[in-house]
Amino acid sequence: MRIAVVHSFYSSRVPSGENQVVLAQVEALRAEGHEVALVARHTDERLARASYPVEAALTTATGVGPDPTAELAAFVPDVVHVHNLFPNFGTGWLRDWPGRIVATLHNFRPMCANGYLFRDGAPCTACPSGDRWGAVRHGCFHGSRVASLPLAWRGRHGVSADPLLARADAIVVLSERARRTYADAGVGAERLHVVPNFVTAGATPTTTVGDRWLCIARLTPEKGVLELVRSWPTGVGLDIVGEGALRAEIEDALLQVGAPDGVRLLGGMDNAALREAMGGYAGLVVPSRWFEGLPTVYLEALAAGVPVLAVDGNSAADDVAAHDLGVVTSSSPTTAELQAGIDDVLARGEGCAARRRRRSARASPRRPGARRSRRCTTGPRWR
Repeated sequence: MRIAVVHSFYSSRVPSGENQVVLAQVEALRAEGHEVALVARHTDERLARASYPVEAALTTATGVGPDPTAELAAFVPDVVHVHNLFPNFGTGWLRDWPGRIVATLHNFRPMCANGYLFRDGAPCTACPSGDRWGAVRHGCFHGSRVASLPLAWRGRHGVSADPLLARADAIVVLSERARRTYADAGVGAERLHVVPNFVTAGATPTTTVGDRWLCIARLTPEKGVLELVRSWPTGVGLDIVGEGALRAEIEDALLQVGAPDGVRLLGGMDNAALREAMGGYAGLVVPSRWFEGLPTVYLEALAAGVPVLAVDGNSAADDVAAHDLGVVTSSSPTTAELQAGIDDVLARGEGCAARRRRRSARASPRRPGARRSRRCTTGPRWR
């Protein structure tokens, strides 16, 4: 099959798991023998122009902007798989493209200016519920009312009128929670298909399991790391890997009297090094406070047989609860609740490690020469 993957790459200033998922999917499809063309625009390259902020705002608000049609037509794909058009592609070309289109929704941008359905420390569904200009009032995109205006204008007619969602023949979401959210907002359930993210399964690291815990996340409000630090039990080791706007505030929290001992803020880390080290941790903590997709770090932990302690309210927590892969705390866990969750995970020992590896394997792409999986990494069978 000839597959064109269309993606607007986010700036490297804000590390994006979405960018990595797209690259991994392209690699996996090629390994399966498909012909794949990656049609991309990169924010890092476009930022060099002083006019870029205005260009991006106009493209977002009007749909007029860079058009991939010529590249697509030259490749002649059987299917076009769109991951992200914001903010570096226009949307006008979607109406005229004659072929099949699949869209993967990694977040909630079609119904929410910041893409997270999260505001002021809690989930927020005001805009998809009909408050079309709430994003402007609250400055939901980058804390700016001006920057939020193009997104609010684009979404003023509701999620079902989004150009990509209106045109796509099939829509891929990463979790059952995302499927319900989009269906409730008005997207036809018959076009919504749950296809989780995946990781390429490799050999489980032969590492002695230690007593420290691991958290891998952007240091931004929706990821819940600051709240985790404030409630983490004293004396329990925790390594936090990631960078973001809240780093200074998290560092201050660690310096306060009574802050938990043993918490280390490690900054960014190479993914390969993380995967190698992950098997040596007692468990992975997923503290996200937004709905989220199914994070690749969560799947990598399952592949390594590492248990998960997840905060209720995100898709990883849903998966943990559904398949008994660890422990789920309340949405705002106290120190006592976190300690109880840690104790519960440790008491289970290796009892469910095999179950975690099996769960991860269901979403992993086939390696060259391996038996073909029934799951198609390009999305559902919809022809």
